[in-house]
Amino acid sequence: MKIIVTGATGFLGKYLVNELLANNHQVVAIGRNFERLAELKALGAEVLAIDLTNRNKVLELMPTADVVIHAAARSTVYGRWQDFYRDNVLASEYVLEACQKMTIKRLVFVSSPSIYTAKEDRFDIKEDEYEVENKLNNYIRSKIAAERRLQALKADTELVIVRPRGLFGVGDTSIFPRLLRANGTIGIPLFKRKQPTIVDVTCVENVAYSLRLCCEAKAIDGEVFNITNGEPMVFKDIIERIFRQLGDEVNFRSMNIRLMYGLAAILERTYQLFRIKNEPALTRYTVCTLAYSQTLNIQNAVDKLGYQPQKTMAQGIDDYARHLIQEGFK
Repeated sequence: MKIIVTGATGFLGKYLVNELLANNHQVVAIGRNFERLAELKALGAEVLAIDLTNRNKVLELMPTADVVIHAAARSTVYGRWQDFYRDNVLASEYVLEACQKMTIKRLVFVSSPSIYTAKEDRFDIKEDEYEVENKLNNYIRSKIAAERRLQALKADTELVIVRPRGLFGVGDTSIFPRLLRANGTIGIPLFKRKQPTIVDVTCVENVAYSLRLCCEAKAIDGEVFNITNGEPMVFKDIIERIFRQLGDEVNFRSMNIRLMYGLAAILERTYQLFRIKNEPALTRYTVCTLAYSQTLNIQNAVDKLGYQPQKTMAQGIDDYARHLIQEGFK
């Protein structure tokens, strides 16, 4: 098949392009990082630079294909609603409109399980178990809005929504790098609880694999799929394994949930009042993510995609640590 990948120059995008090319698909990689586009071209992908927030350019330049995987997004925990709405809602609408114009059969939309986040433990969450009015941050609001907009406007275009949880791997610029930085400064937060915090995260290779399956599977129009490694783990155990492989000590810092959540709320409000663009040192979403357990039910993907994680958590963590050592981690 010919498959268009938006956000191809991002963390997930490179793995996705590799996965598709390795399985004999023709790939059109769309992004705005010209250096990374050149790397993808060298791998065998056709490349295209498009500003997805420019409707006219999207409709003018989007080529024909069998499937579009829309992985491009503004993916941060803090920012202005206008920016998230433009990049995550309107851009998704323009991509769908281009699919309809070019009679592209299927759109695979990479959404986010952050929409499940709440100030409580949640286990075995199914795809329909989320609060539509979740306003914990603007990223969550934008992903919910984008999903609902695409579902309303899809018409004859097949729509598949994927919510991959906590991507990590070589090239990760978010989850583990933040924790590694925290370990060297204030310490890694460990919230006081009677029960340990259990989390679901996913090797980025498994997410790329699941998205390929979404292109190849039949009769999945309208489906929504949670994607994880299927190996929920205690947060503390994951961190200890990374640092054990790195030969370094973990600097955990015990914190009170209620106190930290209140502080995060004050920081966010202060940043909003003074229109500070940078991300606060602490957000309510970050506290919820680190303090409360969250695991996802992936049975729908197993049943309808034949999804079986290809890389285990142990392999993913060890590969990541090995890469850091090779890069001179100290």
